[in-house]
Amino acid sequence: MKDSNCIFCKIANGEIPSTTLYEDKDFRVILDLGPATRGHALLIPKEHYKDLFDLDDETGAKVLLKAKRIASRIKTALGADGFNLVQNNGEAAGQTVFHFHMHLIPRYRDDHAGIHWKPGKTTPEEMEEVKRLIDHQ
Repeated sequence: MKDSNCIFCKIANGEIPSTTLYEDKDFRVILDLGPATRGHALLIPKEHYKDLFDLDDETGAKVLLKAKRIASRIKTALGADGFNLVQNNGEAAGQTVFHFHMHLIPRYRDDHAGIHWKPGKTTPEEMEEVKRLIDHQ
């Protein structure tokens, strides 16, 4: 299913021009217009899925395989030192376009792209409580 009001549906299906790195019947990979680093790309399914929780299992399995293949090509071509795969779900997690997509971000020494967090603290009791809550779902 496609959403006629979704900008990523339009991009993924070729209705809006983009710099396309890869395309097949299920996905389009484009260069990000606001890149975190040189070569930052977006892996976008052609079908509309709001986020990870809306994504069907078959497409979800294909996403990681495509991400690995395309990220490897980008890393080699641009001489990146590392790679981030970033996928945000929900506004609180930084999702701004509500069409599932994965950021493929090549990393270079001292690129200052961010994508870091300050490690928090926990206790064994808190970890057990979290585990218990998750196990009962």
